[in-house]
Amino acid sequence: MSDALGPRVRAVTRGFTWQDGERLIRFGRGALADAPALLDEPYTLLTTERAGALAPGVVEQAERVLHVGPGRVDELAGALLDELPATPLLVALGGGRVVDVAKALAAARPPARVAAIPTTLSAAEMTAVHRRAAGTPADVPGVRPAIVLNDPALSASQPEEELAASAANALAHALEGPLTPRSSPVPELAAREAARLLATAWNASEPDRDALALGALLSGYVIDSTGYGLHHVLSQTLVRLAGVGHGQANAALLPHTLKALRRRSPDRLEALALGLGADPAVLATALARRAGAARLRDLGVTEEQLDACAQAAAQRPELALTPPPADEAEIRALYAGAF
Repeated sequence: MSDALGPRVRAVTRGFTWQDGERLIRFGRGALADAPALLDEPYTLLTTERAGALAPGVVEQAERVLHVGPGRVDELAGALLDELPATPLLVALGGGRVVDVAKALAAARPPARVAAIPTTLSAAEMTAVHRRAAGTPADVPGVRPAIVLNDPALSASQPEEELAASAANALAHALEGPLTPRSSPVPELAAREAARLLATAWNASEPDRDALALGALLSGYVIDSTGYGLHHVLSQTLVRLAGVGHGQANAALLPHTLKALRRRSPDRLEALALGLGADPAVLATALARRAGAARLRDLGVTEEQLDACAQAAAQRPELALTPPPADEAEIRALYAGAF
């Protein structure tokens, strides 16, 4: 990937603490050591087997451990509601699904709070965007984690193929967020730095996992501020209806949805490209290949499923955040291009 992405510049990242309104964000390699001090009250832990093995101390400190399996966030959270103890803090140790389930549970059981320790680049720890638990009213406010403990040794710990797919999702946050009507210079600046980090992280023979972790964190800040539109609507619909993994869906679609975004906002995408020092589409295509997600058909998607996905995606209100909203025909064509 390095030849396509310009000079071999290795990003320099450092640890930091960021008090952002009601939430505390601790970032840096070795930050996991701060967990006992930050999680200094009784808590229920939501995690997976892989994630729990990365932070055994967090598991041991928990009053109760709930394992989150595969499935839809709304259904998983709904099933766990009756098992949820009355602890005031829910700790999510895992990827986007685990963090989103914790947020959905906290939304259904106020005033519960969430602390997130990510083990992927999903950036779910930075947003109040999540599905509601099954049986919970749709208008219940979303929950943003009150504590974020992002240690690159965990958040960028995936095997390289999965890491590339997760990085594609983060890159999509950084590229799509600044194009919505809700954007402003603040998330736009964060998006440029996020995209730069996510690009330069792949310039050496081994990915710069610290740069990927920081780039993903910043991309989550962007999408939480701006909302999301066309690209994420298509990706999420593919996940829910075709059973594709979240990172893989983003990786496979981004080279194609970028064309639609460029038609709508050529100047803004050009500004992001200048910050990258490369064409975002080149980076997106390279990530898709590295993630083993160059074509949807290779991920088990059938052409018949594309029709259902296009019909469902065309009904999503978030499309209005990528004006003019794509119609079903354009959406079907984008899916076909990725197929």
